Amino acid sequence: MEQSENITQVIVDTINTIFENLFSSIDNNLYSLLDELTFINSDILKDKYFQDILGTSSSSGILLIANSLLFAFILYYGIKYLLSHLTYDKIDKPSSFFIKMIIYAICMNSSFFMIELFINLISHISLFIRSIGEDLFQKSICFSSLITNINTNISIDTSSLNIFTIDGLIKGTLSFSLLNLVFTYSLRYIFIKVFVLITPFAFLSLILSNTNWFFKVWLKNLFSLLFIQIIVSIILLLMFSINFSNTDLFSKFIYVGGMYGLIKANSLVRDFIGGVSTTVTQSVKSFTNLK
Repeated sequence: MEQSENITQVIVDTINTIFENLFSSIDNNLYSLLDELTFINSDILKDKYFQDILGTSSSSGILLIANSLLFAFILYYGIKYLLSHLTYDKIDKPSSFFIKMIIYAICMNSSFFMIELFINLISHISLFIRSIGEDLFQKSICFSSLITNINTNISIDTSSLNIFTIDGLIKGTLSFSLLNLVFTYSLRYIFIKVFVLITPFAFLSLILSNTNWFFKVWLKNLFSLLFIQIIVSIILLLMFSINFSNTDLFSKFIYVGGMYGLIKANSLVRDFIGGVSTTVTQSVKSFTNLK
């Protein structure tokens, strides 16, 4: 009987040791990484290879392709204008078309500068929200300081973690939620770069009335992806503002709710604004449902 109890205790200690190492690795690495992935600013554009792909002039990168398509748009309009005399279809006057073409061609070739301003605007708003919390609570409102706040308020010591207690289960839920956040915001980071790269084509699409829908879709998706970091800033601000007690089970579950709120931030933005989904679990579920 005693030998059986010893074997059980060895198994429990082994499991706890495995989870101690896993949670410690998450705490030491993921939080600072999440700050870089979530709070995006114009630094995302300053990668040399990314700038080469986008193009630093009208004769390089994607800008070269967009400027080539500009001539295709002019040719398309010319043919459609000639045919309109036979079909009596409504079409923009040549003067109106060429004014729009000049304006949006300038915007297209200045897309790098314009998208930089747009990203910085969203970044400054989220930074302003977090700076309010820093002034009020004397804490850095970010994922890096969230781990300290969680372990302090939930009273979890990863060096003596017992996964089979309520504190251990809560700690495990929070850690795996953060792992989910890393995948979700990594996908969001990639999508933002994709939509930045197609910015010249978005401005180009405004030239013709039957292609301007592309700009609307592009703007909605890019704005929703960037707007997520404003929602995340507000949720983090609320998590740091609540007065927690480490002996109160209610406080611990509020933290769990806050983490799920961060995971569902993308779904919340999609419900209000629309846009592309970056929720990894949702994408995996959709993939498994394919037949």
